[in-house]
Amino acid sequence: MRAIWLGLALAAVGSTAQAEELTGDTLLAAANAEITNIDKEGLQEWIASEPDHVVIDVRTRTEIEHTGGQIRSSETLNIPRGWIEFEVPGEIPDKDTPIVVYCGQNLRSVAAAQTLQQMGYTNVQNYPGGFFEWQDAGLPLYVLDKARDSFLYDRPQEVTDGVWSAIGATQPSTYENSGHNNNLSFIITEDGVVVMNAGDNYLLAKSLHEEIRKLTDQPVKYVVLENAQGHAMLGMTYWQEQGATVIAHKDAWREIEANGQASLEGAANRTRDKAFMTELGTPDVTFATRLDLDMGGETIQIRYLGPGHAPGDIAIWAPARKALITGDLAFHQRMLPIFDYTDTAGWIETWHELEALDADYIIPGHGEPVNDFDVLRRYTHDYLVHLREEVQRILDEGGTLNDAYNIDQSAYRHLDTYGELHRQNAGRVFRTMEFEDF
Repeated sequence: MRAIWLGLALAAVGSTAQAEELTGDTLLAAANAEITNIDKEGLQEWIASEPDHVVIDVRTRTEIEHTGGQIRSSETLNIPRGWIEFEVPGEIPDKDTPIVVYCGQNLRSVAAAQTLQQMGYTNVQNYPGGFFEWQDAGLPLYVLDKARDSFLYDRPQEVTDGVWSAIGATQPSTYENSGHNNNLSFIITEDGVVVMNAGDNYLLAKSLHEEIRKLTDQPVKYVVLENAQGHAMLGMTYWQEQGATVIAHKDAWREIEANGQASLEGAANRTRDKAFMTELGTPDVTFATRLDLDMGGETIQIRYLGPGHAPGDIAIWAPARKALITGDLAFHQRMLPIFDYTDTAGWIETWHELEALDADYIIPGHGEPVNDFDVLRRYTHDYLVHLREEVQRILDEGGTLNDAYNIDQSAYRHLDTYGELHRQNAGRVFRTMEFEDF
């Protein structure tokens, strides 16, 4: 009996000693022995070549906000280390998905990679250099907010003489970007300022106005709504209080009447306290095809060119400056979204009218300005044509909605919001085209 108790006591002492050796460093070393790492150059190549990849940032949202953003890829998720086991299965159901994890100091990402492997994920790598190596190398980032002392995501930049744009985030509306995820553009003339888009909320509109006042003493005379979406129209009451006239297409006004309250409630859920003082407004002027603004001897044209992304999509054309603000008729750095009301066939026809304006300076609805239509055509017109041709082939072969979801869109995977939108877009085109001939 004494021998048995002695054996148990020695085993307990051994277990205690073993537990005392189990430190963060020993756990990290054990995890490092089990995982595969990828270096900076390898990660760049991997992002470019793996069509179905997922990059996971395991830092906290606060860290991301305060350190400058996230590594940019077609599918970057933020899942903090403490939530990996619980959130990844819902976000990434396919265990063979190529995954790279990273953090700031190569600590949490090592543990996350090991955990994912233990959960059965077969293609997991860790990026030891982490966010700071990537940032220091000047490689592409998602930045949550570029102007942290303003409600604007970024401050206005001059595109050409007197034509400015505050370029919004090419991501969905978030609290951090204050709903500024579209371009808020304006033209300064000798007889006042014309603004494209009222902004997502009252305080965002006020922030844009403050920036305009830094550039000119001219009053904002007109605010043009590119369509009836929340980030185009919800800030209109601020501008009306300042004496500006708000202009919209008649179809956009009908959409605001029908769905504006839902847009207001959705925006308030996203931006919370930043939606303070935001109320649903009514445009002062509506039109059907074209409205010319005489601005001190210069004519600014408000043009409805045909169906597009949303009801009442319009563009601003300043022929004397060869400057075109396309609104949501043109996309390039983020994948265009197709909604149930999007007329893809009509949008393709409208595109030719847009290009016929022969602009030298083009500000799209989202993303950086460009100097010709080539890149915009590739990611707007040509993308729509590609989707419709592929859906038509599926319909001709008696295929199903599931076949549409699997249309190859890998040529567009580098675009922001690709992960959120590509399957949704294909499905909506399929459901529309099923009944186009009836």
